[in-house]
Amino acid sequence: MVAIIDYGAGNLSSVKKALDYLGAESEITQDRDKIMSASHIILPGVGSFGDAMHSMEERGLADTVKEVALSGKPFLGICLGLQLLFESSEESKGVKGLGLFKGEIAEIPRDNGLKVPHMGWNSIKLNQKNGIFDGIEEDSYFYFVHSFYLKNADADVVAATTEYGVAIECAVQKGNLCATQFHPEKSSKVGLKVLENFLRMGE
Repeated sequence: MVAIIDYGAGNLSSVKKALDYLGAESEITQDRDKIMSASHIILPGVGSFGDAMHSMEERGLADTVKEVALSGKPFLGICLGLQLLFESSEESKGVKGLGLFKGEIAEIPRDNGLKVPHMGWNSIKLNQKNGIFDGIEEDSYFYFVHSFYLKNADADVVAATTEYGVAIECAVQKGNLCATQFHPEKSSKVGLKVLENFLRMGE
């Protein structure tokens, strides 16, 4: 069973619909026991870094998310769910993230003539071609919606990058832990392939 973590914000229904399409049993939940007993865990996210962390703390979910992410089970962060895995964000100064990875979450520059938020399809360059990117072709297009981005993460965890005025580290992967800035559930067949790869992890 896939636990889709519900902390009061996030693109939950579209993630569940994509998993339903792939034939995976899933549940949207904030119940600690269900999260800890799930075979796979997804942390979705839309909205602000600070609001999301506050909501998780308020529900007692922050420690649960960290614990299950470090448990060895396949874990996928999506969009804000990627950013929350890091220590902090320019978006919400003074707010601590989950701190599972090191890197900077910075605002996309607004002086390069490109619209912010970055919304639409972008091609990605692959640093890793295993795990969630097994069988994904170089320069595949994925759907993005975000105003903040990851930079300066440890090179060994950066699985993919894209360009939008600046170089964006748009996916990370280390062992069971993976996350994407793009929305695989909104990225057509190639996005479904990423989710399918995630579901195969741990088999």
